[in-house]
Amino acid sequence: MKKLIHSFVNLFLASFVLFSASIIAAEEGMTRADYDEYLALFNANDPSFIKFYHPDVVLELSGSEIRGAQGIKDFYADVKKYISEKVEVTTFIRDGDLLAVEIPTTFTVIADWDNSFWGIPLKKGQVLRIVSWGIYYIEDGKFKRIRTARYKMVNDWQFE
Repeated sequence: MKKLIHSFVNLFLASFVLFSASIIAAEEGMTRADYDEYLALFNANDPSFIKFYHPDVVLELSGSEIRGAQGIKDFYADVKKYISEKVEVTTFIRDGDLLAVEIPTTFTVIADWDNSFWGIPLKKGQVLRIVSWGIYYIEDGKFKRIRTARYKMVNDWQFE
């Protein structure tokens, strides 16, 4: 009987350890340090920022939708020929598989762009500053869906 009880206790403890480890792993799916690494790569125009995207990610951006990690990579490869984008984080809130951020962003035109994403021609030297909110849905430790909304215009396109 002692061996049976001892076996059940060991089984219980092993199950508890595995269960606890899975909870910790789930909570560590996207840390602030991970997000800061992502932004550092993104701001540096390092294409390896894509490692943070789920292959089936959907990015909702200014009324448009970009699908797939490769689609996002291609979109930014084109945009960043003309724009230097610097994103900062002033608020970071994580709840399980959801991440919410407040992200002031500065866009600087580095080359004239006649058919810009914003629908207006842009000239080298123009700068736009906005503050946006982003909601990230995380799956398998990667961004599966990203929803963004601009809520504050700091300054519209202007020369500085």
